[in-house]
Amino acid sequence: MELEAMTALGTRLAGGDSRAVEDVYEALGPRVLSYLRRLVPYDEAEDVLQRVFFEVWRSRDRFDPDRSLEAWVFAIACKRAINHLRRPHHVTVPIDLVRDLAGADGREDADNLVWAREVRRGLDRLPAEQREVLELAYFGGRTILKFFLSFSLAAVMRPL
Repeated sequence: MELEAMTALGTRLAGGDSRAVEDVYEALGPRVLSYLRRLVPYDEAEDVLQRVFFEVWRSRDRFDPDRSLEAWVFAIACKRAINHLRRPHHVTVPIDLVRDLAGADGREDADNLVWAREVRRGLDRLPAEQREVLELAYFGGRTILKFFLSFSLAAVMRPL
């Protein structure tokens, strides 16, 4: 768009013409979008573009038609891009993707510790030979054959 047409568009915008914002969008929108795609993540540029032209519409009464319309719109675009980059972005990730990464939340570990303490108390109440048989059977990692060969038949067969 040539300078005279852009100046006339700026005058219409400052004068409150209701179609002027649409015409500014048609004239400058693609260039502003291209500019924004260099400043913000590519897929977020269109959202920022909408904020830019909302700001153009909202601030149209503050535009000075003696100044450059393009410079004014691009200044707004720059400010909106900076604001967009400053804003914290909360990324939503499906829980299934991070469930394995997060590990246990502590409840399962706590339950396991309570269970282990109860087992240990129960083992402590047994006679030493019976306790040793159970500890080797469950915690010793022995095969059944090695397990039975480690003890006398009387120790293994004694009733609990």
